[in-house]
Amino acid sequence: MTYEVKSLNEECGVFGIWGHPQAAQVTYFGLHSLQHRGQEGAGILTNDAGKLIRHRDTGLISEVFKNPANLEKLTGQAAIGHVRYATAGEASIDNIQPFHFKFYDMEFGLAHNGNLTNTKTLKKELEHSGAIFSSSSDTEILAHLIRRSHNPSFIGKVKEALNTVKGGFAYLLMMEDKLIAALDPNGFRPLSIGKMANGAIVVSSETCAFEVVGAEWIRDVKPGEVVIIDNSGIQYDTYTTDTQLAICSMEYIYFARPDSNIHGVNVHTARKRMGAQLAREFKHEADIVVGVPNSSLSAAMGFAEESGLPNEMGLIKNQYTQRTFIQPTQELREQGVRMKLSAVSGVVKGKRVVMIDDSIVRGTTSRRIVQLLKEAGATEVHVAIASPPLKYPCFYGIDIQTRRELIAANHSVEETRQIIGADSLTYLSIDGLIDSIGLETDAPNGGLCVAYFDGKYPTSLYDYEEEYRRSLDEKVSFY
Repeated sequence: MTYEVKSLNEECGVFGIWGHPQAAQVTYFGLHSLQHRGQEGAGILTNDAGKLIRHRDTGLISEVFKNPANLEKLTGQAAIGHVRYATAGEASIDNIQPFHFKFYDMEFGLAHNGNLTNTKTLKKELEHSGAIFSSSSDTEILAHLIRRSHNPSFIGKVKEALNTVKGGFAYLLMMEDKLIAALDPNGFRPLSIGKMANGAIVVSSETCAFEVVGAEWIRDVKPGEVVIIDNSGIQYDTYTTDTQLAICSMEYIYFARPDSNIHGVNVHTARKRMGAQLAREFKHEADIVVGVPNSSLSAAMGFAEESGLPNEMGLIKNQYTQRTFIQPTQELREQGVRMKLSAVSGVVKGKRVVMIDDSIVRGTTSRRIVQLLKEAGATEVHVAIASPPLKYPCFYGIDIQTRRELIAANHSVEETRQIIGADSLTYLSIDGLIDSIGLETDAPNGGLCVAYFDGKYPTSLYDYEEEYRRSLDEKVSFY
């Protein structure tokens, strides 16, 4: 396997469908559209007249279902699916979702996108009361809470459990007679509902999957909402009214596909606006704009249009290297950049280049790309980042949970510029980011979570609070 250049990874992706004779096949295509959200493992669980059937394994969705028989056995008219990147729990088949829980009186499937912030506390309490966990994933906690609830109705049990877990989460539950979708009170993770021509209802982490399966978007799941889908249609309910929209801004910056829409804003359009605003904040002379493929290309378009500079293809990405895991050493990470990217000498030679990227994590990737461009003949390389400096961890579903791994948390902009070897370094401002995304809401920070940039988290950090406070005093040199 080859290795991901940037040490920044998506959380997970979920997809569900109710009322389609080929539910497993549709879910397979839906998960293909969400593959960018997780490449460690995948699975599908179907509902065939109340009987739940599952197949899961490590690897990409195409690898998990390489044997056609694994998909063919998943009969039924409803399904939930999951692609995984581990934010909590080790990468083993025991943690691959959807989970399938069987009890003497019922069974259900469960898939989760996000990260719970009170996992340690809840798991300790549950184990003390006799619960036995079969995985190290925080997803399993919800199942135990549901099962231990004394509420007389299943929906009541689900609501009680959802009010107990904290953090960022988008859940799909498959029952014998219904599909349930639920979103955390801040809507950190995206989740949307669509409808196919035959009347089947689909739920997906991103709307890009709707295009692939031929579904029409209905609406996004709202923070604190429970959506119940069965043969009678869709029912919208809430488990809490204590909500405040704070969708992860990294969805717009990096994670989501450009053809997805999140809360009414197209991701590509938002990235173009980020690039345009970045150009307005940029203070240097240059000849051409070069975007780092692929997630920065939209921002490069916006920067070029606003600045009037030519948008050139000065970097080429090798499309046949997989996006998988992080190499353990700096030398191997730098080699990974060379495997994935090549600079085009005929484009950049003799030019002052503005290199557009979406973010800087450790700085390893940026340093190597600057070096590639200069080796190809660029006279100057000005790095412009279409997001603010990443200074603080995320505890809601991104694999950045310490400040030790963030170069901007440990070095000034000037120090970072020197480390990556750029002639200048410009970051997009937080206000510029918020204005560029432009959600129509009165919520703080324009309805976005920008805690990774300013350290102001929209919720309590619960089990992570002490660890985070300690990390504020840590300093790590990236020289």
